[in-house]
Amino acid sequence: MGVLSLPGAEHHLALALRYLEEGKTLIEKDPVQASEKLYKAAEEAVKMLAISFNMEDILKTVDERGRWTVTELEKAVSRISKKLGDWFSATWDRANYLHVWGFHEAKLDSEAVKERMPDIERMISETRKIIYGNND
Repeated sequence: MGVLSLPGAEHHLALALRYLEEGKTLIEKDPVQASEKLYKAAEEAVKMLAISFNMEDILKTVDERGRWTVTELEKAVSRISKKLGDWFSATWDRANYLHVWGFHEAKLDSEAVKERMPDIERMISETRKIIYGNND
């Protein structure tokens, strides 16, 4: 399935890639902001896959509410993990850990953020493969 048939998918991919790159550049100098950027990259991947996998009920709720909430993200992650494997929900949990403990609580140092980054990179890479095929 190509991106042209997925409304909003290109936007979410562009954001995911941007947040991933911004997060990587911030790890050493600002682990708090790096944590949030890496979390946002994962969040955009979830949104993109919800569109790709045509999760109509979730997307309808998001459309009616006008925004995503943790509830819809969690439902999407659960369904995506059933298709892609447990690694996806484990990565989401690591991203959420960055969001809570790295960003909101500001308790993670650069090393703690850095060790979670490869998982977020995999999530974005695998999402790209699903959207564009294996020829990225």
